[in-house]
Amino acid sequence: MDVPRQRNETGDPPTALKGASARTWALMVNTANDMMRRGLSPSVSEVAEAAGVSRSTAYRYFPTRADMLRAVVAEALGPILDWDDGATGRDRIDSLFSTAFPRLYEHEATFRAALRQSLETDGADTTLGRGHRRQLLASAIRELDLPEAQVKRLNQALSLTFGIEAMVVLKDIWGLDDEEARNTALWAAQAMITAAQSEAEEDADV
Repeated sequence: MDVPRQRNETGDPPTALKGASARTWALMVNTANDMMRRGLSPSVSEVAEAAGVSRSTAYRYFPTRADMLRAVVAEALGPILDWDDGATGRDRIDSLFSTAFPRLYEHEATFRAALRQSLETDGADTTLGRGHRRQLLASAIRELDLPEAQVKRLNQALSLTFGIEAMVVLKDIWGLDDEEARNTALWAAQAMITAAQSEAEEDADV
């Protein structure tokens, strides 16, 4: 018997699902994605109806809309989740941004819809937005040889430059095109890394 999908913070496909269960899970995710790209904020029940899946089955895989949203975002992120091309040092952040931003632009409508839906939760689900971004940025700065406290703060600061929120600010407020937005976000990220390294050097000299 297939095991229902278990809740997780990243929305990755459940490895226990196979055959018809895996196809149903994918159908739900793809249907939700299509609806979100059209500007809708569908509930699990609405996605189930559009996909031709019973509500009871749909809720086995996605107990809440937030669970479904995480799965849609993970699917849209695609190859970004497997990023690690062997770049070293500060080049790693360049590599991550060069890999991630084109994918974010390709699925921009989905990520904007996901951001809108996450804001509609009113804090009911605190796991939204966690997971992938933190892991990717942590990997991007893992070779910078910084104290643990500075690594954490740098990761937090870099989160402001990476993802749909940064795109919204740079494109909607400043009117930048895709390349300009990526370059500006990367410049900010590199400036933060420089500041963290300088601070670490100053602390070491005290």
